[in-house]
Amino acid sequence: MDLSKIKMVVTDMDGTLLNSNHEVSDHFFELFKGLKSQGITFVAASGRQYNSIIDKLHTIKDDIIVIAENGGFAMKQQTELLVTPLDAHHVQDILKTINEIPNIHPVLCGKHKAYLTDKSDRFAEKLAEYYTEFEIMESLSDFNSEVIKIAIYHFESSEQHIYPYVKQFEERLKVKVSGENWLDISNLNAHKGFALDRVMKSYNLKPDEVMVFGDYNNDLEMLALSDYSFAMENAHPNVKKAANYTTLSNDENGVEHILKLLIK
Repeated sequence: MDLSKIKMVVTDMDGTLLNSNHEVSDHFFELFKGLKSQGITFVAASGRQYNSIIDKLHTIKDDIIVIAENGGFAMKQQTELLVTPLDAHHVQDILKTINEIPNIHPVLCGKHKAYLTDKSDRFAEKLAEYYTEFEIMESLSDFNSEVIKIAIYHFESSEQHIYPYVKQFEERLKVKVSGENWLDISNLNAHKGFALDRVMKSYNLKPDEVMVFGDYNNDLEMLALSDYSFAMENAHPNVKKAANYTTLSNDENGVEHILKLLIK
């Protein structure tokens, strides 16, 4: 594995760079200094809200690119690189459909703020981990501003209890089981692969110059763009099948393990 050409490192957050306690290791921040000194660009690509990603990586926020909301929104410092919102009529169609699904918690995701109606303390605690800025509304159907993504949470399984209801949208929209409990619906072009492709083209990078890490189905498109695609040991079977390499789990610092080799 020749890593000498790598000019960009891209990693998912939850289940990948973050451990099971949603923490970034101190070791990563040490390794980041090595990446920076070697001129390697770092990209955080997540289904999380932009503000939530920045909170996790606050000390290096001015030196990185952030792909948020599963690729629907991307920023570098204060410069907006990409925004791919849902059409308003699609938002209403989705809300009408998911209104029939029991025991779910839908969230409308804007660029810098999320909106929900659920006042359950149990869900609010979960939401705060992924969305640091949110507002509770009377009705989501009354919302008339830009929506990047609709995220839907189920406490047991998004794949079993949400996906069967919304797979009907797959011809028109991007429907992604993005985690054990989360499912996201967005514009067809609002995915990590589309956003990363834009970033790679702007930096004039080829597949053998980019390293990508992921663990879940919402990482598949961006993993396909890199010759050095890594699935975490804890990854979904689809991701392990798609990636060219594997690394240790997120709780074993799998990203850091490879970055150490890269810096050497």
